[in-house]
Amino acid sequence: MASRVYLDHAATTPILPAARAAMADALGEWANPSSPHAEGRRARARLEQARASIAAAYAWPHDVILTSGATEAIRIVLRRAQAGRRLIGVTEHDAVMRAASDPVMLPVDPDGEVDLDRLESLLADAGERPLVVVQWGNNETGVLQPLAAVAERVRAVDGLLFVDAAQMPSGWSDADRPQDHADFIAVSGHKRGGPPGVGALLVRNLGQLLPTGGQERGYRGGTENLPAALGFAAALAEPEPIDHLTDLRERLENAIQDAGGEVIGEDAGRRSPLIGAYRMPGMKATTQLIRFDMAGIAVSAGSACSSGSMRPSHVLAHMGIDGDEAGEVIRISFGRDTSDADVDAVIAAWRDIGCQPDCPDEDDQAAA
Repeated sequence: MASRVYLDHAATTPILPAARAAMADALGEWANPSSPHAEGRRARARLEQARASIAAAYAWPHDVILTSGATEAIRIVLRRAQAGRRLIGVTEHDAVMRAASDPVMLPVDPDGEVDLDRLESLLADAGERPLVVVQWGNNETGVLQPLAAVAERVRAVDGLLFVDAAQMPSGWSDADRPQDHADFIAVSGHKRGGPPGVGALLVRNLGQLLPTGGQERGYRGGTENLPAALGFAAALAEPEPIDHLTDLRERLENAIQDAGGEVIGEDAGRRSPLIGAYRMPGMKATTQLIRFDMAGIAVSAGSACSSGSMRPSHVLAHMGIDGDEAGEVIRISFGRDTSDADVDAVIAAWRDIGCQPDCPDEDDQAAA
């Protein structure tokens, strides 16, 4: 069987060899980190080493609560933050929508960025110490929120800022990174080459969360998942080739536009180098997925949480994209091992799937 091209890293990224090795080593010497005997103390020391490594990878000098993933981290903050009214962006991940209780919804502009004027207005009416929740990079479009500008408005009313950074690389030296602005940050192991079932909540001040007892200094119950935590830490130690992936995404998007496709959120201020959403006019996303899969290429129709049911994307709807057009959008997401050859394969498949019989070939385009 010919090798396949995997471009659905926003759903999950394959576990890195270093993460697998770290987990195997931990399983060979497993003991409960909460036990007081020597074996438990050794396990505790390794758990704290993993915690410190995760914090260092995200340049986070404050507290880290290890969780079962970003979804649990989101639920902890939305249900237990010592804050008032919750304000969440209308394009947030389904996990945020499910965890929020009677939130104020923050609109976005047609490019998917939070409407800062509306945010300021809603904060003025939100009451004491509001909690604002935004994604750093959207899981369907890759659109980045202007975190510094959002944080400035949140701080002006003595509010708290929670950033979902599950889809973003830890070592990206971005000028608008959440570490500089957020009170809480949710991150995920399996999005970064670590195992599923582990993540972390980065907390600037534990006093801003209600404790519930149990492990993790009383902020999360349950036996600590030492092998997964070590696997997550090992994955974060492997750098992601951000500049190369940015070049690959730009080359793919140029080719898609040349073939008559549309880049969703193209005019946003900034977008993630890892995720892009693309519309193939006249071709349903379900049909595209089947044809890409038959061509040996794995892509998706937006969030894995919604594409399994193929329900309409709330992200695209709130960006003003109508139902028919939204139904023609697929998501392509890159990972560490994405190559030039992978992008070449997608470009060829896009032309084959969407352009026959009217799309000009490459020689025609060169002549033009």
